[in-house]
Amino acid sequence: MTAAESPADPTAASRVARTVPEAAQGVLGRRYRALTLGIISVVSLIAFEASAVNTAMPVAAHALDGIELYAFAFSAYFTASLFAMTLSGEWCDRAGPLIPLFTGIAAFGTGLVVAGSAQRMWMFVAGRGVQGLGGGLVIVALYVVVGRAYPERLRPSVMAAFSAAWVLPVIVGPLVAGAVTEQLNWRWVFLSIPVLVLLPLAVMLPALRKLPADERTAGMDRRRILLALAVAAGAGLLQFAAQDIAWTALVPAAAGLALLAPSILRLLPRGTFRAARGLPSVVLLRGIAAGAFLGAESFIPLMLVTERGLSATMAGLSLTGGGLTWALGSYTQSRTRLEPYRERLMSLGMVLIAAAIALVSTALIDGVPAWAVAVSWIIGGYGMGLTISSGSVLLLKLSRPGEEGSNGASLQISDALGNITLVGVSGVLFVALGGGTTGADAHAPDAAAPPAAFTVVFLTMAAVALAGAYVTTRLKPQVAPAREESEGV
Repeated sequence: MTAAESPADPTAASRVARTVPEAAQGVLGRRYRALTLGIISVVSLIAFEASAVNTAMPVAAHALDGIELYAFAFSAYFTASLFAMTLSGEWCDRAGPLIPLFTGIAAFGTGLVVAGSAQRMWMFVAGRGVQGLGGGLVIVALYVVVGRAYPERLRPSVMAAFSAAWVLPVIVGPLVAGAVTEQLNWRWVFLSIPVLVLLPLAVMLPALRKLPADERTAGMDRRRILLALAVAAGAGLLQFAAQDIAWTALVPAAAGLALLAPSILRLLPRGTFRAARGLPSVVLLRGIAAGAFLGAESFIPLMLVTERGLSATMAGLSLTGGGLTWALGSYTQSRTRLEPYRERLMSLGMVLIAAAIALVSTALIDGVPAWAVAVSWIIGGYGMGLTISSGSVLLLKLSRPGEEGSNGASLQISDALGNITLVGVSGVLFVALGGGTTGADAHAPDAAAPPAAFTVVFLTMAAVALAGAYVTTRLKPQVAPAREESEGV
């Protein structure tokens, strides 16, 4: 040790004093505070946009005389984001997350401006598509930021912050959007959000610039990008076909399936659909959990309104508790002492989700109070918090350096496909059992869907969640963590 490095040297002593606390500080410590607050702010604004847009969308479609394109305003976002997720993963792995993140935020804001200033419904749909491109770029880039900027011990806490960032927007978003739409104009719901994102960007930019540079210099994998484009096109064709009950809809449906199925097999980690141990099962579980939960949740308000006579507002409020306990479950999994039991936490989470969905069906029994649904969804939300956040932590743990982007994209694609597939399955089951009354008969006194239609939907989604509980037994890899080549099952 030289004299300049000795403890007597005040400069060296001050360096030691600074270094030791940094090693033990949390996500809001001096080293990570700006980045954490910036990430939470961006996620909160995206969450607010998601909840607010759902409130303003019917008014916007009516004002633009485009009710017939209403569903495409949602599917355009979803389809574009599917492609952007893979693009973002490849981009982040090759060039780091900074440029994809800011490009995504710029595209997201541009899409909001296009939608908010649209004079025709097709312009509105196009704006939503641009938003989807931005949203897909941002969500994957944020996962890469977490993987590269935070040590492994802090990642569970960051994922808990992701979930917590959704709580307040989900609660106040519809109220604020409703007030703005009624008192001002629906356009301001879209046009105001891009301005709000400037501050969090300024806060997190210095921290993002300090991220270590990626050592990989190879270009982006064009094969994966083309596969992602095929997936997006296939999903778009399937959603287009779903809007038409005519036999001619089978043509775009078949074309969409032909594009989607083989591309997904090659885009996701090898072994995903047979629950191979390790990373493939983590990716598969994300789609199962998200899809089963949303597949049931989509029909809860309808069941409460038609079968229990609740108002639309009260039916919506019955789901609010699930959002709060989702954040609580995410916080629970972030506790350091529970790290050795992460896979068991995810098993518990899936069992709670299955139990909650099954309990919802009891509200169809005479004598069971309607508030039993709210209690059930409180349980289910906690299970989702345990499962979803833990899955994100495991994904980063099982990813090699420089592969967080492509693996994060796989996780998000599985999430999106799980949602669209299982919500679609729920819809098919519901209609097949007499729940799809349309036209003039929809307002008849006896037009309510038979209770059996709801029961079958809920019990099927509960069974899917139980299958997810089995998948949690295959989350630990048999060998050292390594990325599987995405060449099908």
